[in-house]
Amino acid sequence: MSANSVLLDFSLDPTRINDEVSRKDIVKLCKEHLEKFISGLKITYDMLTDDGYLCILNAPGAIITTIRFFNQGLITINIEYYRAESEAPKITFEQTRELENSLVVNLKLNHGQSLPTLQRGPITKYFPTADERVIEYDIDKVLYDKRSDFQKIQIVHSKSLGNMLVLDELQNIAEADLIYTETLMRRGVENYKDKEICILGGGDGALLYELLKEEPKHVVMLEIDDLVMEACNKYMNSICGDVLEKRKSDNYEIVVGDCMMYLNKFIKEGRKFDYVFGDLTDIPISDTPTGEIWDFIRVILESSFKVLKPDGKFMTHGNGVSCPESLQMYEDQLARLTPKVNFTKCSAFVPSFMEEWVFYQVQCASEAAASV
Repeated sequence: MSANSVLLDFSLDPTRINDEVSRKDIVKLCKEHLEKFISGLKITYDMLTDDGYLCILNAPGAIITTIRFFNQGLITINIEYYRAESEAPKITFEQTRELENSLVVNLKLNHGQSLPTLQRGPITKYFPTADERVIEYDIDKVLYDKRSDFQKIQIVHSKSLGNMLVLDELQNIAEADLIYTETLMRRGVENYKDKEICILGGGDGALLYELLKEEPKHVVMLEIDDLVMEACNKYMNSICGDVLEKRKSDNYEIVVGDCMMYLNKFIKEGRKFDYVFGDLTDIPISDTPTGEIWDFIRVILESSFKVLKPDGKFMTHGNGVSCPESLQMYEDQLARLTPKVNFTKCSAFVPSFMEEWVFYQVQCASEAAASV
């Protein structure tokens, strides 16, 4: 069940909108062509607006249609109705395309576009890319939906991606995303055998599960949200195995708590790691590297290098390649670290993100030079 929204837009010479007689003719023709697909359509309200004109039409079956004219030369038509799961659509995409073509030809419009029906309701199917474009996913059910003290947690099922973890309505990781974890850890490039590793975050368990296959000496994972781990243990064990069930073994331990509190504890104890993974927040999309998240990123970077061995590496995910400005801001922050660091980066197409994602490997400059 969902509210279905059918969207069309057209462009034309602005003078045709600003002329009252021409505008009325366009409305009349739009209504006539709409009635071929929506019977009993009646104009119930219209008004001039500061930027053009709005017309609202009603039809049996609680179908509401709006026609809006913008003085700049744009017309939008929105058709909205409620559709039960067992009901057929009141207007199909094929009919929408037919309506679009009919209006373009008969109204002599410059351009027309129609979109597949947007389905808005209890099952979220639309998620943003890094640069805030919208992608529709083939999600057919919600398996888990709770809110912890820290975030909204959902696990949904996608026909093509399998189960997918969604945090605060952003796609996080899916069963099809092994490439994400393998690129983050640089599998086949880095050697984790007998190494000591700290994971900051990583509540889905995927990174821990894959790292343990590389025979490290010990891995400690610091995750603040126990509810994320409970959900992933139940619905995402194809990517996390049983590590979230056991929580502790000879070669790993999961600690539930604020990673900064434990990093500060490790700094005081003088505890050192070969690798620290920042599996926390993505690089923010912002105009400047300011604000709470950027402050958090800087503190994480500074604290991580205090618990890394001299030749240790900080490994993290960045953001989409479609966000070069934000990636550059992150690299600028790396350049300000003391002591100096060098970094490498790589990217991979992540199925559940439906875009190329950037990953960073950061090391003290003196050690990076010595290893060349």
